[in-house]
Amino acid sequence: MDKATARVPTAHGGKYIQQLCKHWSHKLQVEWTPASAVVRFERAVATMTADADALDVRIEAEDSETLARMKAVVASHLDRFAFREAPLAFDWRTGP
Repeated sequence: MDKATARVPTAHGGKYIQQLCKHWSHKLQVEWTPASAVVRFERAVATMTADADALDVRIEAEDSETLARMKAVVASHLDRFAFREAPLAFDWRTGP
């Protein structure tokens, strides 16, 4: 399993989690609260947690190719909902 994490500076992480999860809940298995979410894709899982200063994103994928694709998917969708402050700064780190 390949993994990547990013801490994305924003004061609106909870809002973006809610918008993103409502958007994806039509096609994917999504569980969320105002401050956290788990989104299950076919070959990956994205976990997000918001606090007052940032949105923490963790993606676990079956392989490195899927991981690279899912990092781009999650970042582009979050940027779409965060259009007022986009592009968000994703400082991806790979590994455990």
